[in-house]
Amino acid sequence: MNSDSDLQIAGDILEVLHLLQPAREHPTTVADFVGLARSIAADRTQWAPLVQYDATSRWYHRLRTGPGYEVWLLSWVPGQSSGLHDHGQSSGVLTVLEGELSERTERGTRALSPGAQRVFAPGYAHDVVNDSLEPAISLHIYYPGLTEMPMHASQSTAAAQNVVPA
Repeated sequence: MNSDSDLQIAGDILEVLHLLQPAREHPTTVADFVGLARSIAADRTQWAPLVQYDATSRWYHRLRTGPGYEVWLLSWVPGQSSGLHDHGQSSGVLTVLEGELSERTERGTRALSPGAQRVFAPGYAHDVVNDSLEPAISLHIYYPGLTEMPMHASQSTAAAQNVVPA
C-alpha cells in the first residue's frame, strides 16, 4: 500500500507560482462584475453616505470607474421611473441595495427586492420603476461605460400611436 497522499505526490500548489492565476485588479467577466456589485452592496460605507433623494428627478452619482466600466448609484423616490430604455452597446448589472423596484420588459414585470440582481446584454430594453411607498437605492455597473441610453416608446404609447415597437 502506498502511504503517499495525492498532495505529497503532486506537491504544494502554492509553491508552484507559475501555475496560479494572477489576481485581477479589475473585473473582466460577467461573474466578476456581479461579484463587484455584491461586494459594493455589502459595504454600506462605500455608498450610504452619498445617497440623496430628489423628488423632481431621479438622483444618480458615478461611484467609481475602471478600465472600460462605470459604477453608478441611483436613488428612487416613490413613483419615479427610468422610462423604457436600453443601454446602447453596454452590458450591465443592476443590483437593488434598499427598497423595492419593479423591472418592466416586454416579457412582463419582475419585482426586485434588496439583493436582487439583473444582468443584461447590449440592447436589452426595460423600464425600472419604484412602485412602492418607500424610497429605493440601486447600483448599476455598465461595461463598456454608458455612452447612450436610447428611450423606447412603451407598449401602451406605441398602441395609442399605432406604432409598432422595434
